Amino acid sequence: MTSSSTTPRPSADAKGADAAEPTKRCTYVRRSELPVSAEAAFAWHMCPGALERLTPPWVSMRVVRRDPGIREGAQVELALSVAGVPVRWLAEHHDFQWGRGFSDLQRRGPFAHWHHHHRFEPLAADRCVLEDCVEYALPAERLTAPLAAARIVRQVDTMFAYRHAVTVADLTAHARHKEQATMRIAVTGSSGLVGSELVNFLTTGGHEVVRLVRGSGGTSNAGAASHDRVVWDPTADRFDAAPLDGVDAVVHLAGESIASGRWTDMQKRRIRESRVHGTRVLSEALAAMANPPRVYVGASAIGYYGDRGDESLDEDSPPGDLFLSGVCRDWEAASQPAADAGIRVALTRLGVVLSPKGGALSKMLTPFRLGAGGRVGDGRQYWSWVAIDDVIGALHHALMTDSLAGPVNVVAPHPVTNLEFTKTLGRVLRRPTVAPMPAFAARLLLGQMADELLLASARVEPQRLLESHYHFRHPNLEDALRHVLGRPG
Repeated sequence: MTSSSTTPRPSADAKGADAAEPTKRCTYVRRSELPVSAEAAFAWHMCPGALERLTPPWVSMRVVRRDPGIREGAQVELALSVAGVPVRWLAEHHDFQWGRGFSDLQRRGPFAHWHHHHRFEPLAADRCVLEDCVEYALPAERLTAPLAAARIVRQVDTMFAYRHAVTVADLTAHARHKEQATMRIAVTGSSGLVGSELVNFLTTGGHEVVRLVRGSGGTSNAGAASHDRVVWDPTADRFDAAPLDGVDAVVHLAGESIASGRWTDMQKRRIRESRVHGTRVLSEALAAMANPPRVYVGASAIGYYGDRGDESLDEDSPPGDLFLSGVCRDWEAASQPAADAGIRVALTRLGVVLSPKGGALSKMLTPFRLGAGGRVGDGRQYWSWVAIDDVIGALHHALMTDSLAGPVNVVAPHPVTNLEFTKTLGRVLRRPTVAPMPAFAARLLLGQMADELLLASARVEPQRLLESHYHFRHPNLEDALRHVLGRPG
């Protein structure tokens, strides 16, 4: 159940210079049913990472400062970009009622008035209704054109539609595993696109996260650990995993970007060594622990399959013969010491990750928004894509599903050709897609990278995710793009 409404409401309070002409306030309400108790839904909002999970990926936001927890009088200051203009937003929490609600009042920010009430209404022992009620007034209302005002109202509705969709899906995912104990999980690559989202998701699920952050200067990091942070050097010959004692699981996402520039011989060596060597050092260290983690989830990529035309590929398909195929093959093999030590090892082969915050989609947005987007080559090559929240969901599923081991394709169940992808993105952005990039131009611009990342075809199926009953949040490309870009139909 989800519903929303926006209604203008005159206010007796005067804002601005002319007290005789009061500012018109509006009330926005969105309600959604959640699959948990009111107390559990409230607690989710209190967790570290909840604000980040609720912030739409198309919104540029950074936490400048934040008082500990959500409590009476606590404040959070955000740095935002509104229509390209930097804005500071200072909000103060009040009306705190455990398990039932709290409110945020804008002390400084882009609106003339913003008062946000979070309410949790019990329905049953395992169900409640989340209600977001916002009383707001537009900035410089007398100077705000009707079209601009209508656009702001649409943006508010789109933002809360996103927030509620994420809240429902996240709580549903965690509720599926409510009988399992929470875990202490070490994560490498925690500052990257996938890692940062994963950490926020895990912490809101009650799990404790230890970040393995990159450092240098030796084979041991003894004394470099804190409760939630351990320094490691993936280029060193060994890693002292003693600070990870008591960790239940490890998620290994770190590796040199494959799309940061042309593939010179030196860059290819960095790509390979950052994955293969770092993985081997980490897995050997875990295997040598007296109390090793129960599960290791490693990142790989569908580049494993190479260029395979329209052949349907699952986890049992053999590797291809491209550079990335060899990297992925050796990358996965480097985790074998962990498997030999009895650790359950799941190797997630990630597809084209959809997020405007990074990866392939973020690079495509500017030319497509300018109407300069189009297919690459003949457009018949398959792009096996996956929404960022399904990457996070699949990693969580791999952590929590004891039967899942070995390679796991993390792609949506409906791969599309590059031409289909192009047309769909253009439709979502309401832009033409009549500016194709010929294959020779892609190769001239990017060299070998073009052949392996843009022109190679891999029609990959998520067989093991489906067999293990993973529920995709976004199985359809257009719905996924509309969700991550804030472009409702």
